[in-house]
Amino acid sequence: FHPWWLAIATLILGLCASDAVLTYILIGRGAYELNPLLAPLIGGSGALFVLVKIGMTGIGVVLLTLLSRLKAFGRMPVALLLYAVLIGYVVLIGYELHLLGRL
Repeated sequence: FHPWWLAIATLILGLCASDAVLTYILIGRGAYELNPLLAPLIGGSGALFVLVKIGMTGIGVVLLTLLSRLKAFGRMPVALLLYAVLIGYVVLIGYELHLLGRL
């Protein structure tokens, strides 16, 4: 695989880690986790929450990278999904920073 995909995967995982930390901070200020898979974990160990969140994202990124040369739904390159995830995390981090400024 081209090194570019390693860079994209690393950026996604870095943003995922940032999201986990910001989520934990926001929850401490009264926000709540919308992801039904992660919401039960937020009340317990912060480390477990972060580990599961990054682990789930990491598995998804590895799978998308392995399938990046294929087409999803018969026409869309799977590689585009990696870009969509990256853009989604950038938007999410921006939103969390906005919330952090308001809470």
